[in-house]
Amino acid sequence: MSSGLCKTARADDLFVQGAAQNRAKSLCTGCSVKAECLAYALDERIEHGVWGGMTERERRGLLKRRPTVQSWARLLETARRQHDTGTPASQRHSA
Repeated sequence: MSSGLCKTARADDLFVQGAAQNRAKSLCTGCSVKAECLAYALDERIEHGVWGGMTERERRGLLKRRPTVQSWARLLETARRQHDTGTPASQRHSA
């Protein structure tokens, strides 16, 4: 969080309910550590707040859809590397 765009936000702004979550998620737009933040929340099973541009409900849904992922940090870093090198999606492997 110390490297994220949210470092200037109040914690109360990131732990909100309802429509306020969309405003909180907008803080993550363009953040350079968005993927790392999301991976941390997923790996640590953080249940509250907006992390990496996703609400707790969205993260729960993602965890439910991908129960075999052992390290979200590794998965997202691999995806970023493959995207940066232009590896076609058909050649990408899940972590």
